[in-house]
Parts: sequence; C-alpha cells; structure tokens
Amino acid sequence: MADARDLERRIAALTERIAGTHAGRALDRRRFLLAGGGTIGAAFLAACGSRGPKSAQRILNYAERKNETVERALFRHTSMDVAGKHARDAGDAFPSYFIAPSVPVWDAASGPWTLEVSGMVAAPMRFSLADLQRMPSVTQRINHYCVEGWQAIASWTGVRLRDVAALVRPAPGARYVDFQSFDDDYHESWDLESAMHPQTLVAYGMDGAFLGAAHGGPARIHSPIKLGYKNTKYLTKIVFLPARNGGYWSDQGYEWYGGT
Repeated sequence: MADARDLERRIAALTERIAGTHAGRALDRRRFLLAGGGTIGAAFLAACGSRGPKSAQRILNYAERKNETVERALFRHTSMDVAGKHARDAGDAFPSYFIAPSVPVWDAASGPWTLEVSGMVAAPMRFSLADLQRMPSVTQRINHYCVEGWQAIASWTGVRLRDVAALVRPAPGARYVDFQSFDDDYHESWDLESAMHPQTLVAYGMDGAFLGAAHGGPARIHSPIKLGYKNTKYLTKIVFLPARNGGYWSDQGYEWYGGT
C-alpha cells in the first residue's frame, strides 16, 4: 500500500497547484475535475492496494476535504449563473427524480403544507405557500446541473432564502443549513455562504406555473451553485445549525459540498 502521509502530501500539492494555476479567473466544476480530478483519483486509488477501498477511507476523506477547500476558493459565491439566450428550455423533458417508491404528494389529511424554519434562529417561523407568495419574488432562468453530467434549463420562481433568513435572524454561530423533505425524510445540508447566495431560492414555481409534484412541489430549494442532489425537493423544514449534518446522498459517499 502507498504511504498515507506521502499521498496526503501529493494531494495537497496538486490541489494547491490547481488553485494557483486558475487564481483570479472563473473555473467551472467540469474544468476543475478535468484539471485535477483524475490525478487525485489516481493518488487515492493507489492507496487501496489489494485490501480494497476500506483501507483507503482516510485518504478518500482527506481528498474530499482538499477538494472542498479548492472549490470554496475557486467557485466564488458572487458568481451568477445565466442560461444561454439561445439555449433551449427543457420544458416537459426536465428530468423528475425522487427516492420514494412513487411521486411524493403532500397528504392533505395532515393539514395544509407549511415550511418550518428553525434551529439557531432568534425567531422561528412557519410559512404557508400563501405567506411565501406575499414575499418579494424572483424568477430566474438558469441551468440545473446533475452529478451524472447532464444539465437542463428552466425558469424558477420563488423567494430568496436570504430574505427568509432575514425574518428568522440566524444566530452568529449558525454556519450550516439543513433542508428537510417529505420525500421519505430526504435531507441535505449546505454551508451558510451557499445558502445565502442570491440565486438560492425557496422555489414554488417552474416555467410560469406552480411547482408540480414531479419537480418537488409545493416548494423546494433550488440554486445553480449546487449539484442537483443538494437541491432538496418536497421541502418541509429549513434548520440553521452550528455544524454540518450530512445528507441522504452525502452519507452514501457523494461529495458533501456538491458545488457546481
């Protein structure tokens, strides 16, 4: 097996070299992966040897931490996604995905749908769909990026999450946000900086209509700065936290940060 400390040094040197090479200019996720992902992958795969990937868990965790460090440095939260003027909207072809056996639909027998916002906040609140609609709305035609490599364009309407946060007033120690769902308790947590990005929406509309069940209605989180699996659909709770708490796919080995 390759020496773990030597591999850590190689990965650290590689990520620093990638960051230095692209400092001062935009770098999207695909170019980052092409620039360094293969070499990093080769480094930690070398650690697996004949004992399988469990023996390389330390290296895998280390590589993910270094990858997140580079992503945070390169993918600035001031950047804005804009779909190409002549690019085609996905329309009815926009993929639908969920983890429940069938399309999740809010059970009206449980009462009207509401969104609970709580955790490390001064004023926990609960919002109805009508409450969200009364807030200043944003419509943005943007790209949606999937970890599988495809992307699709749609117009999303909703409330900026940072406007919701302004009402509940997160505590200074709140560094992360967990988005929870009625899709078999699906959830994913984000860093606070990404959650407060101006293109991160509590979305209740898609392509000029109310968000349907196939795409996460009554409301979902949507932002072009995170990969699709981080954009929790069928939203029920937003919880401000002092520490990250994983997520449905993140706990199964997908990258926690999940930036685009």
